[in-house]
Amino acid sequence: MTVHAVWVISKAGGLVFSRSYSDVLPPQPVNTILTLAGILHGIHAITARLTPSPIPGVPVTGLEAFEAEGWGGKVFLTPTGTKFVVLHSLPHPGLDELVRSIYEIYSDAVMKNPFHTPEMPINSSLFESRLQTLMAGVNGPQ
Repeated sequence: MTVHAVWVISKAGGLVFSRSYSDVLPPQPVNTILTLAGILHGIHAITARLTPSPIPGVPVTGLEAFEAEGWGGKVFLTPTGTKFVVLHSLPHPGLDELVRSIYEIYSDAVMKNPFHTPEMPINSSLFESRLQTLMAGVNGPQ
């Protein structure tokens, strides 16, 4: 099991963080990643509206996962509208726990930083180092 990349998409649909953690997926230019994140944001918004009859009291979250040939993606929507996307190999057990761990790191390292502006790119060395440590444990020695 391998995590290929982690993206953080703001509630407005902008890519605020993107890191690759493997060489399995071919590297993409930054503009391509920005475009893909924007498309994913739009698809997520559309799928949230397509729910035929929402259950009262249960939030409609939209797209939660997708799969391609040999890899997939997990989307986690936070209560504030920020989306965490994990691109991973198939199969990948424990994705829910992994995404929640990434969200906890984000909450501790980014949202508690008084100098971080919401909806702006994440430039936190603490966030990156803690995320790198988490990914090293998930991906194992390369």
